Amino acid sequence: MQSAEDYYQRAEFASLIRILRYVCLFISLLAPALYIAITTFHQELLPSSLLFSLAAQREGIPFPAFIEAVIMEITFEILREAGVRLPKTVGQAVSIVGALVIGQAAVDAGLVSPAMVIVVAITAISNFVIPSFSMGISIRILRFILMIFAATFGLFGVTVGLLAIVQHMVSLRSFGVPYMSPVAPFVVEDQKDTIFRFPLWSLFSRPKYISKKKAIF
Repeated sequence: MQSAEDYYQRAEFASLIRILRYVCLFISLLAPALYIAITTFHQELLPSSLLFSLAAQREGIPFPAFIEAVIMEITFEILREAGVRLPKTVGQAVSIVGALVIGQAAVDAGLVSPAMVIVVAITAISNFVIPSFSMGISIRILRFILMIFAATFGLFGVTVGLLAIVQHMVSLRSFGVPYMSPVAPFVVEDQKDTIFRFPLWSLFSRPKYISKKKAIF
């Protein structure tokens, strides 16, 4: 979740951008699953006005929320990969225009609801905020798994899926360094460059699990 340009900006700006990345991470991972779980099993969590609006939008839709989400997610994945493979001059135009046209056509045809298009679009855009491309691919895969859990067990399934993901992440090690350090195990002195980026003059030591030597900067 860190990027090289974080260290070329003021600490306040870099910290704000990092927080935005974490927010987008959770949106990209959980938005479709939460929408499926709430609209399918937990309608009581929604305000009455919003619930009536969603019910009116879904009137005449032949598919459940899970099938809607799968159709739109697969469509966006196809457009994303097509935009990458096409020449740069037309790739972005095809992916953006294609998403708008297909989304609007799907709503007009009564295949998906407008709310689902909004959720999937926000999810796809949030995925681009993540700096690591390989991590973005992992989140795209986990998103489908959490959608299955949400369609099967509701919010309970989403919670179980998140716990399984966290349990797997804390069990990983890379060259002997815990994957989730310095969050798990929690290291107080290393929090100055994790979620928040402290001023450069305070970054006087390397992370605890990497080296004991001083003076990065």
